[in-house]
Amino acid sequence: MLTANNIRISLDRREPSADIDFVSHAHTDHIAAVKSSKSIVASEQTVQLVEELLDRKLNTRDVPESVRLLSAGHMLGSKQLCVDDAESGKRIVYTGDFQLAPSRTADKIDIIDTDTLIVDSTYCSPNIKFDKKEDVEWAMQKWTRDRVARGIAIFSVYAMGKAQEMIAILNDAGITPVVSGKIAKISGVYVRNGVKLDYLSKEDRPEECAEVLKGDFVGITERRDLVQYGAELSKTHQTRVFTGVATGWSQAFRFDTDVQFGLSDHADFAQCTDYIKASNAKKVLTYGSNAMEFAQNLQREGYDANAFGDLQSHL
Repeated sequence: MLTANNIRISLDRREPSADIDFVSHAHTDHIAAVKSSKSIVASEQTVQLVEELLDRKLNTRDVPESVRLLSAGHMLGSKQLCVDDAESGKRIVYTGDFQLAPSRTADKIDIIDTDTLIVDSTYCSPNIKFDKKEDVEWAMQKWTRDRVARGIAIFSVYAMGKAQEMIAILNDAGITPVVSGKIAKISGVYVRNGVKLDYLSKEDRPEECAEVLKGDFVGITERRDLVQYGAELSKTHQTRVFTGVATGWSQAFRFDTDVQFGLSDHADFAQCTDYIKASNAKKVLTYGSNAMEFAQNLQREGYDANAFGDLQSHL
């Protein structure tokens, strides 16, 4: 928990003693607090996405005067938390998940000077390195155009955030993908917030979707059993089905698909150190499931880094 200006703030988790619960973005592994909290602080877009996902209203409050929300560049509505602590005279920034590379569906990240940086630890190893995003996008577009000329191309991606980025990438190649009902529902929030996305779903545009499904098409789904799903589609449509995934974990693992692309909405280790340098942080606290390993790797690079614990001992 972060304590500053006599306010106890939980960070993307539910802590009963917190005064407010900060939700950095709408991915399910960051919204544990919303089920029981009576004092959620988040961006308006994050609130909309979570309410769409859970189909219920959240208990939100205005951002306290001592707190600022900064763009995280991760997905629609993703924010960092910035607090200037009056007692210590120090500035604290918590990133949550963040991305340095430009995104088609998220605002550019804000990086400001800080004393203490609490930083996400998703990709904690220097061994994982992302290719240039524009190169990954171009490769995805080329592969998809080539495959849909010979059959059906299906991608499995996370339904919130990554699916909408995929739609935008395919749209740029002149492709309107068919998406699942869940992806369409979430994409609708993006569209209502000014993100241009062109997609088809049985729920939103049934007649157009039915017509497209008569031939070869490009699909986006959140299903993980892509091999089985592809086999079912091949049998139904009597054509070849090509399968792909798009995730940063493609740089570390082999997936059972025809192709995998290292499209990430996170920062890799090198990008994390770029962020730390740009923020001029004097203290770095790593946060998340890989916090200890991330801190150790940062220490080897010469940073004053520790896994997040008692924040006050590090101010």
